[in-house]
Amino acid sequence: MPALTTTSDGFLLHGRPLRIISGAMHYFRIHPDLWADRLHKARLMGLNTVETYVPWNLHQPDPDGPVVLGGILDLPRYLELARAEGLHVLLRPGPFICAEWDGGGLPSWLTADPDIRLRSSDPRFTGAIDRYLDLLLPPLLPHLAASGGPVIAVQVENEYGAYGDDTAYLTHLHQAFRSRGVQELLFTCDQAIPEHQANGSLPGTLATGTFGSRVEENLARLRAHRSEGPLMCTEFWVGWFDHWGEEHHTRSGADAAADLDRLLAAGASVNIYMFHGGTNFGFTNGANHDHAYAPVVTSYDYDAPLTEHGDPGPKYHAFREVIARHAPVPDEPVPAPSRKLPPVAVELDRRAPLLPYALAHAEPVHAPRAPLTQHELGQRAGYVLYRTTVPAAGDGVLHFTGGVGDRAQVFLDGAPAGVLERERHEEALPVRVPRSGAALEVLVENMGGVNYGPRIGAPKGLLGPVLLDGTPLEGWDCRPLPLDDLSALTLGPAPATGPAFHHGTFEIDEEADAFLALPGWTKGQAWINGFHLGRYWNRGPQRTLYVPAPVLRPGRNELLLLELHATTTGRAQLTDTPDLGPEKP
Repeated sequence: MPALTTTSDGFLLHGRPLRIISGAMHYFRIHPDLWADRLHKARLMGLNTVETYVPWNLHQPDPDGPVVLGGILDLPRYLELARAEGLHVLLRPGPFICAEWDGGGLPSWLTADPDIRLRSSDPRFTGAIDRYLDLLLPPLLPHLAASGGPVIAVQVENEYGAYGDDTAYLTHLHQAFRSRGVQELLFTCDQAIPEHQANGSLPGTLATGTFGSRVEENLARLRAHRSEGPLMCTEFWVGWFDHWGEEHHTRSGADAAADLDRLLAAGASVNIYMFHGGTNFGFTNGANHDHAYAPVVTSYDYDAPLTEHGDPGPKYHAFREVIARHAPVPDEPVPAPSRKLPPVAVELDRRAPLLPYALAHAEPVHAPRAPLTQHELGQRAGYVLYRTTVPAAGDGVLHFTGGVGDRAQVFLDGAPAGVLERERHEEALPVRVPRSGAALEVLVENMGGVNYGPRIGAPKGLLGPVLLDGTPLEGWDCRPLPLDDLSALTLGPAPATGPAFHHGTFEIDEEADAFLALPGWTKGQAWINGFHLGRYWNRGPQRTLYVPAPVLRPGRNELLLLELHATTTGRAQLTDTPDLGPEKP
C-alpha cells in the first residue's frame, strides 16, 4: 500500500492528513554543491515537499549505455538530501518533461528516428522507455516512501492531454512503474481545460492541474472532471521563462501571493512552479516553436521566490506569510543573501581561432552529395562545421533547401559572408565567390531542441542540399563540434579574427557567487574552470551569466569564451549583481 493515499477531498500520509505545499526545483539546473542550501531554504519558506523532473536525455545519453547518476545528475543523492532536510518529494520522470529543456527531455538518439511515433503506444517508443526504466528505477527504489525514502508520489507522463489521447500509452506507463516496484501514489498533470483533462488522465489515477491564475475557476474545472479526491495544482505558475530577443518576464509578488492564498484557502494542495528555477547550464536550454522558432535563454530564474543564485526574493517573503496562514512555518529567520564576489576584471589575452581548431581536431564525416544533419552525425548538441569547395568565382545566391537548424554562419575562404537564422525563416544568402575552388564553410549552431508540441525532435544542422544559383554543391565534410572536450585547444597571444576562443585568468581570495558580464562581446559560450556556464548573446534580454560559488576557487581561475563574431574589447567582468534584462511590462 502506498504511503500517500487519497480521501474524498485530501491526502493521507501514513494515515494522517497531509496538505502538500511543494515547490519545484530541478536538481539538474543547480550545482550539486548547492542542493542542500536550496532544500534548506525551501523548508524555511514553509514548504513540506519539493518537486523535480527527471531528464531522460541527460541520464541516458547512449541507448546502449548505462544510466548516468553522478555529479549534477546524482538523483539518489538529491533525494537523500531532501529526506535529511525533512522534505517529501514529488518525482516527475516523464518520459516527456517539457520544462523548457532541450527536446523536452527526450533523447536525441530517439527523436532522430522519424519513424517512431513519440509519446504514443508505438512499441518502438514504449520499448525504449522500458529499457530506460529498467536502469533508472532500481537505484531510486530505496528512496521511495515504501522503503522509508522521501518520494511520496510519481507522475505519469506530463501534460499529455495537450499532446494526444492515446490511453493505451498512459496505461503502459502506469503499468511500467508498478511492475518495476513503484508502489507510491501515481498521478497525471494537465492544464485545467476539460479536453486536456479528459485526454491526459487515467481511471483510478489522481488527476491534477496546472494554472497560474483564475484559481476558483480552475479548481472548479478540476472538480468537474473528478467529483471527489484531492484538489491539487501541480504547476502553480508564479513567473515565466524568457526567449532570446524578448523582455525579461516578471510577475508581481503581491499578485502571485494573493492567488496562492486563494488556492490554499480553498483547501487545495499546491506545487509552486518554480520555487527555485536555476540555470540551463551548457547546451541544455529548450525552445518553443509556434509561428517561429524561439530558443530559451540560459537563465531559468523564472522570477521565482528563490532567485537563480539562491537568494530569497520578494515572492519568498510574500509566500512565506501566505503559507503561515494555512500551515506551520519554521520558527527560524529567513536566510540571508549569499556572499557575492567583489567585482573583478578579467583580461582575455590568449586566443585560438575556431575554424582551424575544428579542421585539425574534429574528425570529418564525408557526405558525397547533401550535408548530413546533426542527428545523422549522432550529435546531441553544440555546433557542426560543414565544408566544401565552390567550383567557380563570381556573384550568386546560396540556397539552403530545408533551412538551417538553428543558426548558420557562412564563410568563403575564411571571410564572413553572412548569417542565416531559423527563427527568421532564412534560407537564401547572396554571396561573392572570390575564386574558383574557394572553400565554403558553414558553422551551424544548435540553439536548443523544441520542448513542447509536435516539433519535438526537429533536426539540427543543414537540413537539405545546398544550391548555388540552382546547382547543388557536393562533397561535404561534416565535423561535429560538441565542445565537451577542449583539452586539445592551443592558445596564444596572436590576434584571432572570426569565431575564436578567448582565454584569461583572474585571482580571487575565496569562493563566492558571481555574475559574468560581457559588454562589447556578441554571441557565444562561456566556461569558468572548465564548467560550462552556457550561452551569451547581446540580443538579450539576459546580460549576465550566473557563476555558482563552487565553480570558483581561491587563487587562480580560468575564463574561456567562444566568441562567434567579434568583440570590441579584450576584457570581461565578474560582478556582484545579476542583470536579466529589461522587464516585460
